[in-house]
Amino acid sequence: MSLYERVLRTTLARPMALVVGTLVVVVIAYASYRGLGSDLLPEMDEGGFILDYIMPAGSSLEETNRVLAGVERILAATREVEGMSRRTGLQLGLAAVTEANTGDIAVRLKRKRDRGSDEVISEVREKVRTQFPMLDIEFVQLLQDMIGDLTSAPEPIAIKLFNPDPKVLLEWAPKVGEAIKKLPGVVDVLNGVENTVSGPATMFRVDPTVAARAGFTAQEVEVDVSAILQGEPATTPVVLNDRRYTIRVRFPESARSSVDAIRNTLLVSSTGKTGTLGSLASVEEIPGQNEVRRENLQRNLTVTARLEGVDLGAGVAAAQSAIAGLNMPSTIRVEYGGQYAEQQQSFHDLVIVLILAILLVFTVLLFEFGSFAAPVAVIASAILSTAGVFLALLVTRTTFNLSSFMGVIMVIGIVAKNGILLLDADQRFRRDGLSPEESMIRAGERRLRPIMMTALATVAGMVPLALGWGAGSQMLQPLAIAVIGGIAASMVLSLVITPAVHYYLAERT
Repeated sequence: MSLYERVLRTTLARPMALVVGTLVVVVIAYASYRGLGSDLLPEMDEGGFILDYIMPAGSSLEETNRVLAGVERILAATREVEGMSRRTGLQLGLAAVTEANTGDIAVRLKRKRDRGSDEVISEVREKVRTQFPMLDIEFVQLLQDMIGDLTSAPEPIAIKLFNPDPKVLLEWAPKVGEAIKKLPGVVDVLNGVENTVSGPATMFRVDPTVAARAGFTAQEVEVDVSAILQGEPATTPVVLNDRRYTIRVRFPESARSSVDAIRNTLLVSSTGKTGTLGSLASVEEIPGQNEVRRENLQRNLTVTARLEGVDLGAGVAAAQSAIAGLNMPSTIRVEYGGQYAEQQQSFHDLVIVLILAILLVFTVLLFEFGSFAAPVAVIASAILSTAGVFLALLVTRTTFNLSSFMGVIMVIGIVAKNGILLLDADQRFRRDGLSPEESMIRAGERRLRPIMMTALATVAGMVPLALGWGAGSQMLQPLAIAVIGGIAASMVLSLVITPAVHYYLAERT
């Protein structure tokens, strides 16, 4: 008598063995799932990263360039860095308005290196923060930065504080930022206040009566001020090599070197009258103001952060615990957005997909076999096979993310196929006159080799992805690990649980 036959006969003869075995599998599945971390997408080393930076509000282009030149020296001294390019006062995106104190640096790493991008980022972050504490920096993966600039995709942690009173938000947002900054693994914290301050402004208030007496119109004064600060397009373009070039005409540098120089600039009206700007308009300097941000017409500030060495689920849970300890006023409504909100919504949608997949498989089996015993037996082993998925993810230290969730859905279909093969053979043996027990044992022996061969072939096909070989494999690596773990578990469950459950539920005729 073969080992498989002895195991199956014992399971069929002792229902308690089936119950105990099922409970053990459920416990393993639950414990493994609880031990997993969770993320939205798998971690990928794209061979580079983006360094987003923000200088203090009102920093000039020259000052920003001076500081960023020092950052570039730090990057150039890092042995893994192959090249870089910088944008100052500009960002990727459609019609994006970017001030002179912000921008980003795209860094390309060498192919052959001893350290991953996360380790390089950690070293560069430490050096930049030490040498340039006035600089707010944020490190982003290449794909995430492109999606973020084009679609305003959120950071991993985004804590939204809602309150109609801006003073309350300005008081508590920095406190929230300081609280989560102390958490291990939480980096690149932006408190929603310092990173939303616009630069100082200069307002010119033209007195129409005084301007008219001096022979000026308010529009003429506005055009002259614009010409001083940013230049005005010339009425006639310059033609060079048969191409037209529009040029801007601007006052000399001395006329805009300071506010006093702007006040004392002599203007000439269309009627030939002259006058200084200070005599025609009052000049008011406005300090930097925080941007007013709203969501669903409600005023809010958003504290953002990124994670290093911590999965998304654990990082957000730690942040929630820290914020709960602040005892914020009840008038402040807190929402957790960012990638965490996207993850929760995506998981919710995939749970619905999983339930629909199980129902569809159940319906197909019900029509095929004409009884509830076969669908219940197949679905039971398919669901229990997820224990192998969670255990494989836990052993390989892979987080549960969208990719591995799709692997769970794939496992349901693959395991259902194995059950169909076995129960179809069982029906044939029953029609030949064998007893329910003997027909089930013969069906298991008949389908043992095909089930093992198809399962091993699927596992072999997934091994390259599971090992991370090939371009883009890191995105599908969790899926491959999940499928391998689920199929490995199904080789036992499909050959033991499925026949045992069907045997106890079906009519023994």
